[in-house]
Amino acid sequence: MAGVMETEEQAKTRFQSELEFVQCLANPNYLNFLAQRGYLREKPFVNYLKYLLYWKDPEYAKYLKYPQSLHMLELLQYEHFRKELVNAQCAKFIDEQQLLHWQHYSRKRMRLQQALAEQQQQQQHSGTASK
Repeated sequence: MAGVMETEEQAKTRFQSELEFVQCLANPNYLNFLAQRGYLREKPFVNYLKYLLYWKDPEYAKYLKYPQSLHMLELLQYEHFRKELVNAQCAKFIDEQQLLHWQHYSRKRMRLQQALAEQQQQQQHSGTASK
């Protein structure tokens, strides 16, 4: 099969499949599922995870909806992390940490948006007051 060129349709299908799979890596429960079934111990699967690191390139990363999937992909390069994922408590901990991060980010973003809106209102009022 080496040396056989991929058609445009095959390349598109591979891109979509790999995009979907990389995004699935953001789910710690899915990682736990893979670990418990032994996929994370199989050399071909570990090599596939290494191959997928090209998603860290901004040219590809821009298509990801779940940026934490790249962090998980990076961690999956380490055997110790792959072994720990067999433990459901490990997956639960990661899940909780992701939730806490998201909550903190959401609150911080809301505060920044409110501050920006207030700043814009003040600028509008000061602009109309000087006329």
